[in-house]
This record gives sequence, C-alpha cells and structure tokens, in this order.
Amino acid sequence: MIGSKVTWWDRLLSHFKEVHLTTVEGSPNPTLQVSLVQNRFQLSTENAIYSFDDLYLNFGLAFKQLKLPPNDSKFLLLGLGLGSVPFILEREHDAHYHTTAVEVDEAVIMLAARFTFPRLTQRIEVIHADAEIFVKTNEGQYDLIVVDLFLDDIVPPYFETQVGMLRLKKLLSSEGLLLINRLYRNGSDKKRTTAFYENIFCKVFSNARFLDVGGNWILVAGNGVSDSVLR
Repeated sequence: MIGSKVTWWDRLLSHFKEVHLTTVEGSPNPTLQVSLVQNRFQLSTENAIYSFDDLYLNFGLAFKQLKLPPNDSKFLLLGLGLGSVPFILEREHDAHYHTTAVEVDEAVIMLAARFTFPRLTQRIEVIHADAEIFVKTNEGQYDLIVVDLFLDDIVPPYFETQVGMLRLKKLLSSEGLLLINRLYRNGSDKKRTTAFYENIFCKVFSNARFLDVGGNWILVAGNGVSDSVLR
C-alpha cells in the first residue's frame, strides 16, 4: 500500500489509533515497522522513530528557526529514514535541492521508495552505503548537510568524534549549513549530548549553536553561519 492506495478507512482510522502497514527485517536494523498515524507514514524500530512525515518535529521545528539555503543548492542527507527531511523541506518550505541521501540499510531505502518518494516532486539520489565510509571518501561539497544517523537510538561512534566532525566540516561549502540530530530525552541522553556539544562540536565549529526541539537537540554550525542564521 502506498500513497493513495492506502484505503480511506485506514486513513480515517489512523486519526484514532495506529494502523500497522508493514514490518520488514533490515540490516543492520533487525526490525522496521511502517504505520499510519494521524494519516502520516511513521517508520519506527523498537526504541526509536526514524521518520514521521511532517510530524518528524525535530527537523520540522528546527527548519522554521533557520535561514535555509536557496533552491538548487546541494544537499547531503546522512540517514534517509522514510525521507521525512526532504518531505518537510519540500512541503513546508518549498525547498527543492539537488539531494544526495546516504543510507546503509537497503530495507529502509525500499520503504522510502514505496511510501515517500512517490509523493515528492524532486528527485533524490540514494546511495546505499555506510555514512562513515561515504564521508571519509567523498570529495564533494554541499550547501546543506543533515546528519540523522541512529541504529535504533545509538549514534554511530565515528559521528561522535572530532575526526568525524572535521570531515563533515570539509564537506561544507563556503556558506554551508550543518544540522545534526541528537537525543536529549533522559539523563544519559542529556549528559552524552551535552558532552559531545561542548567538548567536540564547539571545538570544531566556533560558530556552533543548538536548538532544543523537545526531547532532541539539533546542533547547528557551518562555514558561513553566524547568529543571523537564526530567524
């Protein structure tokens, strides 16, 4: 079932209860579930929500506070999910970028192609690869980089290191904007994210900022970022 092929009854029912659509096995994700909730497609694992259309509020709230790059900019998305980030950018901000999405789980790519891509007007180049390897070997530059990388609720270790942040900095264009999604729900999340922000992120990016979006922080930085990046 995709797009309009989801029955009207399921769409109506989803406003009152979660409607299960499919469950697949991924790799490295052991289980991926797509549900219809409030007439939005939600991709989740046992401990985390990977995508939720325009209700993926971590980035939905962040984008409303930022001056985004102009249309036709180069956009790198690390961690595809169902494609909520390009969905929000297109639907809520009329942003149409040259988008490259890197996703390690082939099942996630299949689900995004099934449930979200048919609803977008822009084309997304999807690369099936480990984000760490892509970042280490890619020599391109991007005007917007969004890092939304989790295995369930764990951030890949490379993207918690200074080396990883320095490599991302090299991938930013002269006026590039970087956003990183971090958990900020409970004591251990808050301690780990605060330590990463203060001890690594701020040392690599002198113009670092964070946006508290309720249960998550979106870390913001970039080669051309100043206070004016915030609306």
